[in-house]
Amino acid sequence: MPHITDKRIIAVVGHYGSGKTEFSVSLAFQLAAAGEKNIAVVDLDIANPYFRSRERKEELAAVGVEVSGSAYDCEITAELPALASWIRKPLENPDMRAIVDVGGDNSGAKILNQFKKYFLKDEHELICVINRSRPETSTVDGALYHINAIENETGLKITALVSNTHFLMETTAEDVYSGWKFCTEVAKAKNIPVLAACCMEREVPALEEIRRQENEKFVIMPIGLHMRQSWLDRKL
Repeated sequence: MPHITDKRIIAVVGHYGSGKTEFSVSLAFQLAAAGEKNIAVVDLDIANPYFRSRERKEELAAVGVEVSGSAYDCEITAELPALASWIRKPLENPDMRAIVDVGGDNSGAKILNQFKKYFLKDEHELICVINRSRPETSTVDGALYHINAIENETGLKITALVSNTHFLMETTAEDVYSGWKFCTEVAKAKNIPVLAACCMEREVPALEEIRRQENEKFVIMPIGLHMRQSWLDRKL
């Protein structure tokens, strides 16, 4: 499993459609597969009723990952912005690794204001997922505007970026590499690191070859399509 961060609390923000939930869920599965215990996914996305990490509660629980989010344990209530009181448990427990899946854009990230006391300097990572194929974050200025808006809304500083440029099933290793290069430009402007370049498992060999040819040292993080229903890609 690629090494992303050792921080106990990993909060994930990003533009709508950036893939932040897919990243969060994939990270939880990978940590569990690596043998790590006491992992929790905290679903703080109350801005969008679709593609929420709590939709994979059963699958995550099967590998030992606790999922906290809605106060209602029923999908018919998915659109109600009601968070359970027990979502604070993994944030307060020093023995738990908490992956916090936050709503999109600065409006979705606003909820972090309720939980800022848990974001201690040496204990958390606030990751922004950057997808260059999204129109609003397709330029360095656009991506920086998006990052700064989240920081201004929450009063928290983004500590690292993750590159997740993709075109769903049409993505190539070259697309992923181009997205990572773009992300490094954004990171340089903010003076923060890029933790990884995400891609589907099938693209890993080709991306490793590009990395070797270009003499680069970035971390490749394979992520699944856990949040995307298979029928969406079925050819008619």
